[in-house]
Amino acid sequence: MNRIDERFNKLKQENKKALITFLTVGDPDIDTSEKAILIMQEEGVDLIELGVPFSDPAADGPTIQRADERALENGTDIFKVFELVEKIRDKVEIPMVFLLYYNVIIQYGTEEFFARCAKAGVDGLIIPDLPYEESGEIKEYTEKYGVYQINLVSPTSKNRIKDIAGNSKGFLYCISSLGVTGEKSSFNTNFEEVVGTIKKYSDIPACVGFGVSNGKQVKELTQYFDGAIVGSAVVKAIATGSSAEERLDNLRKKLNDLKSGL
Repeated sequence: MNRIDERFNKLKQENKKALITFLTVGDPDIDTSEKAILIMQEEGVDLIELGVPFSDPAADGPTIQRADERALENGTDIFKVFELVEKIRDKVEIPMVFLLYYNVIIQYGTEEFFARCAKAGVDGLIIPDLPYEESGEIKEYTEKYGVYQINLVSPTSKNRIKDIAGNSKGFLYCISSLGVTGEKSSFNTNFEEVVGTIKKYSDIPACVGFGVSNGKQVKELTQYFDGAIVGSAVVKAIATGSSAEERLDNLRKKLNDLKSGL
């Protein structure tokens, strides 16, 4: 069984909601990313999204864009990201998924990429520029290697939700509102309607991201969703500080804040 399924089954049995966090690998350096992943597990995160640095992260706001730029300047690429996962996989029990853009997969070689994911212990992929309707391009490899494509739905998906929810694996990434990633002060989406539509067609866990940044928002949103996804606020915490120790301390503080909402 895929680690994602195992984790959500465990959470369901314990009547708990998921906390999913994101970091850009290589920002500020690989060593800090390694320590940050281990801290996330220690602090009770349920699943970690590893952002693969990309030169044109179209779905991301300024915080993650700058993190990508710093990581690329430091020489971080998909090969180094794979090396990091392989190095720490035996220490990390929780699921790890890549957030990356489709061009990275194509340049690596599609089947070779999925084979490396399976070997390294990558449980799933979030590919913002490969919508559900085009997922057939990689379906044979997701099935062959057991690496899930995590599909996304947004407030405008409506008529697409039936097909997406009914044919997804792992969990559904629900975009809180239109636009790019980044911290938000409030949300105007009718989440009850969105989740109600999803649950009408599937029992797949539905987790919400884009703008979730503090424990108060985690508490508010997990009234509706099975989990909360936090990206920019975590990246910002790791990027703030003059030393590795200060950055990692900021990360712990942010994770404790987020967990207060569960």
